[in-house]
Amino acid sequence: MAHHPRLSSLTGSLLGSEILKIAADVRALDAQGVEICNLTVGDFAPSEFRIPGEVEQGIIDRLRKGETNYPPADGILALREAVRTLYQRELGLDPPLASVIVTSGSRPGIYATYRTLVDPGDRVVYPTPSWNNPYYVQLVGAVGVPVSVGPESRFLPTRELLQDAVRDARLLVLCSPQNPAGTMFTEESLGAICDLVLEENARRAATERPLYVMYDQVYWTLTLEGMRHVHPVQVRPAMAPFTIYIDGASKSLAATGIRVGWVVAPEDLAGAMSALIGHMGAWAPKAEQGAVAEFLENGGAWSAFRDDMVTRVRERLDVLYAGLARMRDDGLPVDVIAPEGTIYLSAQFALQGRTTPEGTRLDGDEAVRAYLLRAAGLAVVPLRAFGSEEDTGWFRLSVGAVSVGEIERVMPRVREVIAGMRG
Repeated sequence: MAHHPRLSSLTGSLLGSEILKIAADVRALDAQGVEICNLTVGDFAPSEFRIPGEVEQGIIDRLRKGETNYPPADGILALREAVRTLYQRELGLDPPLASVIVTSGSRPGIYATYRTLVDPGDRVVYPTPSWNNPYYVQLVGAVGVPVSVGPESRFLPTRELLQDAVRDARLLVLCSPQNPAGTMFTEESLGAICDLVLEENARRAATERPLYVMYDQVYWTLTLEGMRHVHPVQVRPAMAPFTIYIDGASKSLAATGIRVGWVVAPEDLAGAMSALIGHMGAWAPKAEQGAVAEFLENGGAWSAFRDDMVTRVRERLDVLYAGLARMRDDGLPVDVIAPEGTIYLSAQFALQGRTTPEGTRLDGDEAVRAYLLRAAGLAVVPLRAFGSEEDTGWFRLSVGAVSVGEIERVMPRVREVIAGMRG
């Protein structure tokens, strides 16, 4: 965005969203009646994934009772206690009640973490590709320290990759299950990174500010069968004073639109963070908070919903993975990483430098994306939209807004289009 004299220097220079640009292309073709398998959306189509019926009815009941006034700035007590119950029951974590702050979705918790901890000029370390970190770095005037990760580490950072970057840094941003890659830390890999953080903090003088970890785990309930979600405080309890974790109902309950999230911060940070969020007015609606709280406390209903949701997400991911893996195994320039969690799959379409039947040479990931959309009706997002600096042919594919049938129908079209290109 070019700077406009009526805007502040910050808003006049904010980076634009690459995904929104892609969405405009998808809408244009859809309006023309072209069949699109839209794998760009980091959201859930209600036609495919409804929120729990208990939550829906609970919101309605509370609205009818008149729960339409301000909630407490840090969230209603019932929800904060329900978050603790959920973590105790499912993850073996026991955060203090004072550490749990309710927010209007997870984004305010992320922004509040940056704003609470990071001063202008502070170093923030994050892997690329990753979700939205360059935007938050820009918003707080930090110095971003992107650490490039690739398919060899399943697009996850390792201790070795982070070793030099965290020196004198203020914040390390981690995410698992990971957006955009759909992969997860193991206990061993996360433990090694936690050891690095603890060693860095032990190296610093008592007068120096510590290195914190912001751990984005909003997709942890969508851990696929055979995988296990791990958390910094689980693998290294000494990480508790240095870990802020981000979570919410948006992805776990397919409820992105009801805007209920939460952040768990060390007690000595939580008060300041809660005050900041209060000034932002980033409170989740009171009726929605109460309905989510009741559902989280109901372990049986919560587990049944989670199991069903994981089953249906996995069905879509498996069909998508199998179709792309067959192309790879048949010698087409395609690669794919087996899904581990989230609604995402990482796939490579190594078509850069190839020529279409019409004679157009694809000169980069954006050209590949546009061609797959136009020729095959496949809408995907290049990892460059998540901070990757080079064209690698790797893309994020999301199954939250599509049916199994849509995926099955697009796979033959994709195969035909790729097979028809000249090297």
